[in-house]
Amino acid sequence: MPKLSVGSKLAKWRGVQRPILILGTLAIIVTFVTFSKFYSLGSLIVADSFCNQEHTNTKSMTRNQVRETIGIVVQKIQTEIDDIRNSQTTSPDSSLKFHSFLADILGLIESVQASLPEIEAISEQKIGINETHPLLKSNPQSDDPADFFLIEEIRKYVKMKPNRLGKQNFMGANGTFTSIGHACFAMKKELEEYMDYDIGEICNEDWKLAQKLMVHGCDPLPRRRCFSLAPKLYSKPFPINESIWKLPDDRNVRWSQYKCKNFACLASNSTGKGFFKCADCFNLSHHELPRWIKQENLNPNSNLSADFLAHQVLDIKPGEIRIGLDFSVGTGTFAARMRELNVTIVTATINFGAPFSEMIALRGLVPLYLTINQRLPFFDNTLDLIHTTRFLDGWIDFMLLDFVLYDWDRVLRPGGLLWIDSFFCSKEDLDDYLESFKMLRYKKHKWVVVPKLDKDDREVFFSAVLEKPPRPFR
Repeated sequence: MPKLSVGSKLAKWRGVQRPILILGTLAIIVTFVTFSKFYSLGSLIVADSFCNQEHTNTKSMTRNQVRETIGIVVQKIQTEIDDIRNSQTTSPDSSLKFHSFLADILGLIESVQASLPEIEAISEQKIGINETHPLLKSNPQSDDPADFFLIEEIRKYVKMKPNRLGKQNFMGANGTFTSIGHACFAMKKELEEYMDYDIGEICNEDWKLAQKLMVHGCDPLPRRRCFSLAPKLYSKPFPINESIWKLPDDRNVRWSQYKCKNFACLASNSTGKGFFKCADCFNLSHHELPRWIKQENLNPNSNLSADFLAHQVLDIKPGEIRIGLDFSVGTGTFAARMRELNVTIVTATINFGAPFSEMIALRGLVPLYLTINQRLPFFDNTLDLIHTTRFLDGWIDFMLLDFVLYDWDRVLRPGGLLWIDSFFCSKEDLDDYLESFKMLRYKKHKWVVVPKLDKDDREVFFSAVLEKPPRPFR
């Protein structure tokens, strides 16, 4: 005769005493409710997201509670079976049915109890990648970022490279610790796509993917062991006396990722060029050539302008301004103008819709491919000048602006100049932004606020030249 299932026994069980029925039903409910609290469907189907981290920690905190609860249920059912076996008041037939019913329930619970370690192991295997995230877990089981990624090239890159001689190198380290930005862990899919290539072959044309990673905080990016794509017909650049104020040869840029396919398109007055910041900055002959040597945009009411001239600023510290950084959106014209005045400027830029980096380099200037997310790659107190225009404007968060300004202060030498050039924002936000600049406690050489005429008097320009004071050693 085939063995009856639990459901069949429940269907046939009509004459069971009420306390035994309640106890058995309660045992089933407690077991499955407690079990589902720990092993929900979401715990077995985990999305590849860091949102599961908090959920995982909550489940791990209830494991001991689950084991204790199941143990209590097993003990109570076992006690009830013993009481039925020893009871003299119940008929033998009914006692056998009660005993068989509870024994079946006990068998199911004990099988669940026995399989708990195996289920936990499977669950941890499914979510193990997220649990080893080095930035989110409070008690990490592994400090190695390589455990988080699947692409072998990333794993090889982020692993510490020990020195071959087994001794500290001249930098005082036992090995080389290659780094990536913390947001690379949140952009695992994109980073693994970026690092999926054939070693020693030509890299994919994926600079836009790389830039997306950088802008979203995956910066620095890992190095790669493939050859970058170059223009098919690269021609030698123009001599330095020509290149500064002449559009480069179109053949020296890969245009496939841009709307414009040549420099003439970028320099034209047409719309839809693929970018909106400094829309005319590729027009070297008309828009760029007069900048910082000719006074423009005078306010008709106050006869003031937010545009300071280059010689006016350099005359503040005659002969002292030699090297600096331009953190702006542009094609390097500020660096070109300062070069003519014997000042070396490195231009921080990024390719938003146009080949800004290539343009700066082809003019014979130095582009620094850098996002606002990154700490400046200069040592403390080394630069004479930091200039910024049309970049840190009214879009920037106040906290971010604080971090940026303190980093600029770090690299500026005592007596160095911070040139804020045509910072614009709404009138309502002006006082808050000005407080951010005032907290530096720099000496004010120039400080002007004028209306931004193309915005119906709702926005203003702010420009200043500020000098970093000497700070006594502690």
